[in-house]
Amino acid sequence: MKLKPLADRVVLKQGAAEEKTAGGIFLASSAQEKPEIYEVVEVGPGGMIDGNEVKMIVKAGEKVLVGKYSGTKVKLEEEEYTIVKQSDILAVIE
Repeated sequence: MKLKPLADRVVLKQGAAEEKTAGGIFLASSAQEKPEIYEVVEVGPGGMIDGNEVKMIVKAGEKVLVGKYSGTKVKLEEEEYTIVKQSDILAVIE
């Protein structure tokens, strides 16, 4: 099964959480802070949204920074994805 985003939506996959602190202490999974850095998996076509033309800037494979509480979480075939609007993406990481 594959997610195909519509309009200005972007499907993201979250990177791995840090398992160890800078001091070398291993963290339990409940104590690990999830990073806000995601990889773009799929990008919608853009188009006319609320009377404005939206051009998609991000591309699949790029790493992006997203706000901590942005998007909708979806679990599909043991993988967890986040779907956000392109405007929820704060920056592309190069």
